[in-house]
Amino acid sequence: MFRSKRSSLVRELWKLRIPQNDTESQNEKESHECKAVIHSMLKRLKEKNLEILLRSVESKGREETPCVLLPNVELKMGKMSTDPHVLCCQIWRWPELTLDTTLRRLPCCETDKDPLYVCCNPYHWSIQQNAESSYCAEKANCLTSGINWPSDISMEPDSTETGLTPTCRRNHGGDISDLSEGEEPGSEVTTHWCSVAYWELRQRVGRLYTLHEPYLCIFQDLPHGNGLSLSLVQEPTSVDCVKRTREKIGLGLVLSREADGVWLYNRSGYPVFVNSPTLDNPSSRASVVIKVNPGYSMNIFNYDMASVLRAVKERHCLDGPYDPTSIRISFAKGWGPSYHRQFITSCPAWLEVLLNVNR
Repeated sequence: MFRSKRSSLVRELWKLRIPQNDTESQNEKESHECKAVIHSMLKRLKEKNLEILLRSVESKGREETPCVLLPNVELKMGKMSTDPHVLCCQIWRWPELTLDTTLRRLPCCETDKDPLYVCCNPYHWSIQQNAESSYCAEKANCLTSGINWPSDISMEPDSTETGLTPTCRRNHGGDISDLSEGEEPGSEVTTHWCSVAYWELRQRVGRLYTLHEPYLCIFQDLPHGNGLSLSLVQEPTSVDCVKRTREKIGLGLVLSREADGVWLYNRSGYPVFVNSPTLDNPSSRASVVIKVNPGYSMNIFNYDMASVLRAVKERHCLDGPYDPTSIRISFAKGWGPSYHRQFITSCPAWLEVLLNVNR
């Protein structure tokens, strides 16, 4: 008896699952139950969607694939229930995923506003990493304590639809005035929201890349990738650490301008390290460098905190040179007090993200 193509696709997908690190008895029992639920879920997909899902899982996200939609209803697994996209991420990406883990869509996922269906492409999702919230709270208290705010300043951030980082605004007769120089009310904003520079050690490589679109993929070399391919601007090098780090960039990362700030999505197989003004610890002169693991996402520039920083004229918590709109991201290598590299310019491959805020 010949097996249908749909059955073959489901069988191939099941073979590609990532086993969980449980005991043998638990594995056997849960695997049988999980297999039944997965097969039942996949049977709802058409053949075309099964092929898309298989391409995504086989390529481990290297190939750009569209959304795979399933009804947004909970699936029962014994006494437990889970969402379809969470189950797909557990089966094909993160077997250790728990109910407490927060998943976040990548910007390429186009189904965030669909009330009936959810995207189950596991490579359209990331694990959300929360910043050190104590740093943010401490910085806000430090910067705002003892300051008499003018009555015409609102600390609520402006809309980000303009593509510029929101800032504290002054109210004039009930109207909000936050237009850039030369910008007319109601006009379409065409300016870039950030510029990206690629560096290797102390040497900048290639031109300054300006970004107008909501998000940018930055990668080493992808056959089907749209975005900034670093291999196109890199030149032959004899520096071993640079060579090795280039090999680790892989799928790279995504920078995305979103409602609450600038987000980073790490798509590579290695950690990236981030320093941002809104993540720094105000009680320390050393820059805070945060590690973002593969598959994780993080808000690396918080608009609310940026509003506070820009509103304060006497920044009595800041010591020395300070750029409130510059983010630095290093591929695979960290720097600062916790690492043997003390400065970002000692990192083999890194990015400088210059946000377009009154520059």
